Amino acid sequence: MAQKTTVSLIRCHDYQPARVAKAVEHQLQLLGGLERFVKPGDSVLLKPNFISPRSHRQDPTQTHPEVILAVARLLKDFGARPFVGDSPGWGDVQTCAEALELIEPLKRLGVPLRQLDRPRTHRVGRHGPRVGLSAVALEADAIINLPKLKAHGQLLVTLAVKNMFGCVSGKRKAMCHYLYGGDPTRFCRLLIDICYFLRPALTLIDGIIAMERTGPSGGASRPLGWLIGGADPLSCETVCCRLLGIDPERVPLLRATSGMQLDGLDLDRIELVGDPPGEPLSDFELPTLAPIRFSLRRVLRSKLRQMWLLARKPKPAPST
Repeated sequence: MAQKTTVSLIRCHDYQPARVAKAVEHQLQLLGGLERFVKPGDSVLLKPNFISPRSHRQDPTQTHPEVILAVARLLKDFGARPFVGDSPGWGDVQTCAEALELIEPLKRLGVPLRQLDRPRTHRVGRHGPRVGLSAVALEADAIINLPKLKAHGQLLVTLAVKNMFGCVSGKRKAMCHYLYGGDPTRFCRLLIDICYFLRPALTLIDGIIAMERTGPSGGASRPLGWLIGGADPLSCETVCCRLLGIDPERVPLLRATSGMQLDGLDLDRIELVGDPPGEPLSDFELPTLAPIRFSLRRVLRSKLRQMWLLARKPKPAPST
């Protein structure tokens, strides 16, 4: 019989810092306290969605900085050693954090930024492919997954599981699209296998302001007012679908779990704690799905664009 999992739902209607901090702290208390997930002294990767250097004032493409900072402060107070890391699809972790105005607040907290580079090849899943996962992520004592709740043009929505795909270093992500995207089920199972190989200790989804209509970038803001958290990423995905009024069978990633013998897919086996979910939405705007597979031309163009963006990045002034 599938084990029962717990997902916490906390209402938080805006990103006012004190309100976000209180909501995150309450969420962790409901899930058993921070000590359930990390130990003092642990090196903890905070893995936000840093897909592209776009400001939270522009659109909700990236995880909001106040959510990242609230979790980082709690970890510092607890005695852990948090750092923020990702391998963005465009730009790098520095340019994405700059767009979010995160550089100085993180410096004041003493929380480093790390590019998820130095790939190590690992086989993910029992019969899955070998993938270049960042040694920076692999060497962390724990990972806290901080996704953004968004529409997605290839996967309908991106919630908890796909955010861990950012631990695949650099343009290896684009190559995964090229090599495995021709079979949507295989690609989605690869995402699931990567997530469960990395085993994030905790997932906390920023659904305070979500993104609808299109994605993973450039969509429309949709205020939802939710923080969704839990130890099991698929349980968090299932609850998000319920909040959005989406049949999980419509979501390619959840549909791909058929036969994988995973927990967290049955709402009746998920204990919801915190604020009541209310009625599901009936008008969350979803995109028309595009193919998952990238052409080789698109992979090469993406690589060239990445090189161009990094070449334009200002070089630090020489020390005197």
